[in-house]
Amino acid sequence: MPSSSTPLHPFDLVDIDGMLSDEERAIRDTVRTMGERELRPKVAEWFENGAIPARELARELGGLGVLGMHLEGYGCAGTSAVSYGLACMELEAVDSGLRSLVSVQGSLAMYAIWKYGSEEQKQQWLPGMAAGEKIGCFGLTEPDAGSDPGSMRTNAKRDGSDWILNGAKMWITNGSVADVAVVWARAEDGVRGFVVPTDTPGFSAPEIKRKLSLRASVTSELVLEDVRLPADAMLPDARGLSGPLGCLNEARFGIVFGALGAARDCLEAAISYAGDRTVFERPLASYQLTQQKLADMALELDKGMLLALRLGRLKDEGRGTPEQISVGKLNNVREAIQIARECRTILGANGITLEYPVMRHANNLESVLTYEGTSEVHSLVIGKALTGLAAFR
Repeated sequence: MPSSSTPLHPFDLVDIDGMLSDEERAIRDTVRTMGERELRPKVAEWFENGAIPARELARELGGLGVLGMHLEGYGCAGTSAVSYGLACMELEAVDSGLRSLVSVQGSLAMYAIWKYGSEEQKQQWLPGMAAGEKIGCFGLTEPDAGSDPGSMRTNAKRDGSDWILNGAKMWITNGSVADVAVVWARAEDGVRGFVVPTDTPGFSAPEIKRKLSLRASVTSELVLEDVRLPADAMLPDARGLSGPLGCLNEARFGIVFGALGAARDCLEAAISYAGDRTVFERPLASYQLTQQKLADMALELDKGMLLALRLGRLKDEGRGTPEQISVGKLNNVREAIQIARECRTILGANGITLEYPVMRHANNLESVLTYEGTSEVHSLVIGKALTGLAAFR
């Protein structure tokens, strides 16, 4: 029999824990414990059924303190960016759909109101959203305007002191269960953001069904037909695409960490399976080809984690840039999906079932790969940073 020793966790190879503060480890462990106890036992069923108890989950996550946790005031915890990233990692280790719920709530809908809203808007919405009593969504992407949000057709026109919104948004997480939608529309003076209560006449949010990815998540279309809003529904401090793009940078940062959670969960499952599975009278883990796969995946996971922590430290120091977020999102999601696919080969046929998390993570990462900036877009952002030349048009 091959000689054996005590196995290391992949993160132990570069001592990730040693790079975290006591507070960061405590937040990570709290979210991990809740995820393992409350969420993981149910997530395969949610994925299979294509439905989640979104309101119940929002209240649970609000009680945990992770909704808008990186924001200050209004019932938000005001944690560091790294702590927020670690929470995203632990949530996505359970399922990308759960991290999406938290990310859209905190880094898109809540952040838009927190960053660009009036004091009245903040007081009206943020405390309830932080507690999970109110759910928000973020309406930017349209059926014909994904990577190019500047071509949006949703419009906002003045009617006296009111605004009238018309248009449609697509692929909106939380849309069908939201109490409030942050909707971006083209006005006479450029793109503006609006806080839209979802019970406003003319607003509807039909849920998108028959998904093969992010099934444990609510995804919807937003339809706005002569939606009348008062003047104070507009976000006063957002004008142009810098507003929604600023929100997207917040959400993309969470993905930099979150995708690694999915990858880590796949790798942990593969290591455990390979240790238990006997092939030709030996553990699958004892074969060189299997160990080569595990070693390569651990290297990429650890490199991605070191990158995520570096970006988090820069963000906490106020020195983070959009280009850096693009580096993190492009690399970590690309490597995470490759890890998920490689882990599936170790599990063989068992890897395609919901008894194991690997194929579920792989399917989810197909969406994470393209939402909030495709790999192509992030490559061009990095290319522009390197050359000074924009290749988008």
